[in-house]
This record gives sequence, C-alpha cells and structure tokens, in this order.
Amino acid sequence: MNDNKNLRANDQNENADSKTELANKIAKQSKKVAHTYEHIEDASMRALRWFSSFIDKVLFNRRYGKIVALVLAVLMYALVNYDSGSTVYSSGLNYSKNVSDVAVTAKYNTDTFELSGLPTSADITITGDANNVTSSANSKGTVVANLEGLTEGTHTVTLTAEGYGSSVDVKINPSTAVITLKKKTTQQFDLSYDFINQDKMESIYSLGTPQFEYTKVNVRASSDTLNTIAFVKALIDVSGQTADFTLDAKLMAYDSSGQPVAADIVPSTVSVTVPVTSPNKTVPIEVEVSGVVPDNQAIAGITMDQQTVTIYGPESVLGQIENVVVTLDASTITKDSTILRPIALPTGVNSSNINQITINVTLGERVSKTIEGVKIQYKNNTKNYKASQPNNQTTTSVTVYGTQENVDAVTADNITVYVDMKDAVPGLQEFPLQVDQPSNGLVTYELTQSTYQLNVLGETTDDTASEESNNG
Repeated sequence: MNDNKNLRANDQNENADSKTELANKIAKQSKKVAHTYEHIEDASMRALRWFSSFIDKVLFNRRYGKIVALVLAVLMYALVNYDSGSTVYSSGLNYSKNVSDVAVTAKYNTDTFELSGLPTSADITITGDANNVTSSANSKGTVVANLEGLTEGTHTVTLTAEGYGSSVDVKINPSTAVITLKKKTTQQFDLSYDFINQDKMESIYSLGTPQFEYTKVNVRASSDTLNTIAFVKALIDVSGQTADFTLDAKLMAYDSSGQPVAADIVPSTVSVTVPVTSPNKTVPIEVEVSGVVPDNQAIAGITMDQQTVTIYGPESVLGQIENVVVTLDASTITKDSTILRPIALPTGVNSSNINQITINVTLGERVSKTIEGVKIQYKNNTKNYKASQPNNQTTTSVTVYGTQENVDAVTADNITVYVDMKDAVPGLQEFPLQVDQPSNGLVTYELTQSTYQLNVLGETTDDTASEESNNG
C-alpha cells in the first residue's frame, strides 16, 4: 500500500518537472524572437537616417542644388503638358504635338478656274515652347495652297500653314500637292425637280405639278465637268405640307447615274409654287377567294362589316380604279368563321380611310351540277381571223360546285368559256378551252372537255365575219 503511494508521488513530481522545463524553453525562444526584431528595427532606422542625410546633402548643397531644381522642373513640366498619343520630345526643351485632318483650302479665282487634285485635309506637327504649342494646336489654323497667279494646267504647289502664329514651327504632311486648273465655261440646262421628304407629308395629300419662276438655268464648270451633267434638279422639300405652298428650292446638278456633280449653278435656288390637293374616291370592296374549302364543304355566304372604302391618290390613278380587293384563302377555313383581313391598295394609291375589314364566312355541304349549252367564245382575235368548227360545235358543258343554293343560282349565261386566239395561225388546230372562275368563291367551275378544234381560215376585213368569230 505504501509502495503505491510512493509511485504516484514520483509520477506527479516528474510531470511537474516536465512542465517547468517546457515553460523555460518557451521563455527562451520568446527572448530570441524579441531580440531579432530589435536588430531589424535598429537596421531599418539606421538606413532611413542615412537616406535622409543623403537627401539633405543633395538638396541643400550649393553644388547640387541647381541640378536638382532643374530635374524637378523638367519632371513637373512633363506631367503638366503630357498629351498621350500626340506628343513627342526633341533635343533640348522643344515640345512637339501632332494634329490630324487639318482642312486644306485654296486661294484662286473660283469664277475663272475649276480646281482638282487638291487634298481635302493634311496632318501637321507643331514644335516649339509647350505653352505656345498648346495654344497653337487649339487655334483655328488651316493649311493653304496659294494658286494665285497660276494659269490653266497642272502644277505642283507647296502647302503652307496659316493661323498658328510665328512662335512655333509647323511641318505639313503632305507638304506639296499636284493640282490641275481648268477654265470654266457656261452652259444652259433645262430644270427638272424632285420632291424630298415625302415620308414627312400626310399620305392623304397629293402633289401637283410645280410651277417654276424660270425653267432654264446656267451651269458654270469646266468643259469636262459640263459634259458629265445629265440634268439639273430643284429639290423641293414637302415636309408637313397640307395646302398649296411656295418656297426657294435648292438646285443640284447630277450625272446620268444620279450622282451629284460639283458645279456652279446660277442662281443656286429657284422659287417654286406647288399645288397640294387631297383627291379621293369611294369604291366598293370585293372579296377575292382562292383555294377550296376542305372536308367536302363549300362557302355558303360571305358578309363584310364595310362595303366601300375611300382611297386617296393622284386623280390620274383614281380614275382607273373601280374597286379594291381583299383576299381570302378558302383552304384554311374549316367552320363558320369571323376573319380580319387587310385591304390591298392598288398601285399608285397613297392611303385609304380604313386598312382592314371583318369578314364573316358561313359554310355548307358541297354539291355539284352540270350545266349544258354554255357558249364558247373567242378572245384576243387581234388579226381578225375567221374560224369555223369542224363539227359545228359552238357550246360545251360545265360542272358547277358549291352549296345547293349557290349552285342553283348559276345559269349558262353566268359562265364564260373561251378560246384564246393570240397565238392562232391559219389552218386546223386545237386550242385549250378555258373558263373564268368567279372571284367571290361561292362556286367553282370545271370544264367537261379540255380542248376545242378550230379551222382558222385566215385574216378577213369583213366586220360581220370577225364579229361571228369572236362571239362563237
């Protein structure tokens, strides 16, 4: 029992000794780290004091003071005046700046000569004192070609800079140009016109024929240039016009391809009066049906929410229009439907009071009926041929498809069957039979025979024979 107590006491003593030894090691290590940091700090402070002492000796030493001041001045000068991409330095303290696309102008008698070959712009390099260079670069300087005193022909001229001041040096690239001077002559041209900005005028208005103060103009240019001019036009701006108006229209010369030609037009504008009207016409709307209703059905009836439309355009166009068309594809209809369709405006019509209509379509069962005794007619008998049918056949039969009510309403007089004689030649020949389909889509026609024989006898001046031929 006593032995066990002794053993435990010994273990506890050993543990205490180990902890003490570990604590001593940690303390020694901490002292080493602190000592190392002290050495580093002392070294840094010595270096800083040495550098500070060196700067003081250089900056405040009479021997080096002027050099230091000059270096600092140059650095500050560069920072203040540096312009990325356009600044270069030359020997000494000269400062340079590049300026691109400077306009090139010419001094010459524009009334006498036509000039070609002169570049429209040049690049320059301005060199000098920084402040002067900056001021010159911001000025409204130009590059000039002085052609005064030169005669007709080709010349090499030196380009000079003007407007940059005498305190800077300006180099031009290119420094010379090869130019050609041609004497101007005068030629008279008839005046035509173009309306411009018509998209900025309401479409219900139409423009009449302009009335000009004068109809001929003088154009002054070299003979070569005058030969390229195809027409001279007055450009009439019609923006926002709603009634008759008068304005001064700018004149422009054009070549045959419609490209502007540089020339002097005397005078440069012309007074023009333009009538503005709003011609209109109310015409019926017709539904033009294409395709066939599927599933053995047919269109029983079509109604529209609008029966007429008012169209706007030139009177010459409106006079030739009797109706406007709305198209309907029957192959897409499988049941009674209400369909919204746009109105197709004829060519030359500017606008209409409505753009679309609502169509109600009803369907019914499709039936057919064959109608006999439909007269065969002749069309396009422009050479007045007299013709006869070998079998004396003058009629044919046609099968009509549609709903029962619509089919029953069709008679032989409603159907047009014909032979097109535009390619006819004398002799016995076979022509395809053709039938005009009704555009309303309520019924469709099918010929029971596809061809028709005719014996073309040749041209005749007999009006009676010609009439008989055309009417079958």
